[in-house]
Amino acid sequence: MLSPEIIKKIKQIEIHIKRLLSGSHVGDYSSAKKGSGFEFDQIRDYQFGDDVRFIDWKSTAKSNKLLVKQYIEERNRSVIIAVDISSSHFFSSSHQKKSDIIAQIAAVLALVTDYGNDHAALLLFSDEIELVVPSSSGRKHIHCIMKHLFSYKPKSKKTDLNSVLKTLASMKHKDAIVFLISDFIDCNFEKLLRVVARQYDLVAIRCLDKNEQEFPHVGFLTVDDIETGQQIMIDTRKRSSSDISDFLSKRLADQTSLFKKCGVDVLNVFPEKPFISDIVKFFRRRMLY
Repeated sequence: MLSPEIIKKIKQIEIHIKRLLSGSHVGDYSSAKKGSGFEFDQIRDYQFGDDVRFIDWKSTAKSNKLLVKQYIEERNRSVIIAVDISSSHFFSSSHQKKSDIIAQIAAVLALVTDYGNDHAALLLFSDEIELVVPSSSGRKHIHCIMKHLFSYKPKSKKTDLNSVLKTLASMKHKDAIVFLISDFIDCNFEKLLRVVARQYDLVAIRCLDKNEQEFPHVGFLTVDDIETGQQIMIDTRKRSSSDISDFLSKRLADQTSLFKKCGVDVLNVFPEKPFISDIVKFFRRRMLY
């Protein structure tokens, strides 16, 4: 049972998406490409390069010019939304936790997929695959995905990107685009990342808090590792804080370099900045909506 707050949030996202897509051709993508599909579209003049098998000889004889039948090509691409639900996302230096931002990102992707008449699948993972919603279409299916995104309670606190990459590699969906949403605070996942990037059109959506890019100067600070429960004291005075910031910057730069090397596009999302319209624009360009 969804809480009134979550229901309100889902409705707000739907309204926002409808406004962004108002007047566009999303929701009628099948008319954007013409070919040898299943649904008849129209009879038109023959053009150089048209398949002669589609010439309508009866209409041609009546009009005394070559006419062809045009059909709507059905594409049915699958969009796989893989969402990291490990405990490192239950943190924020702003008013919204990363986990909430990530849920919103995934919900936006699912909704735009539905408007484009494509199929959506959902994977929730920590250091294991916790939930799989198989690929399907329709508003009821999308609402099911959104319900899980905003209400699922993780079983594990830890992160293991190899667990989801291994699962993706075994799924073997044809003509699928995969959105992998995480803060990517993990290591040693390059081998499987390469495999999945070769198999799918793979996009990494990296959700980062500002303190994961540059650490503030606040003196000595006791911090908890949310995933392991380990507690340590760190020195965030100016010199030490600069060292920490350098480490964080290098980690992100190395990660970005890895994605580029593997042919994976990266879209960065920051909790303190509006992001929904950027996600929709990126998605539409990628899916040719």
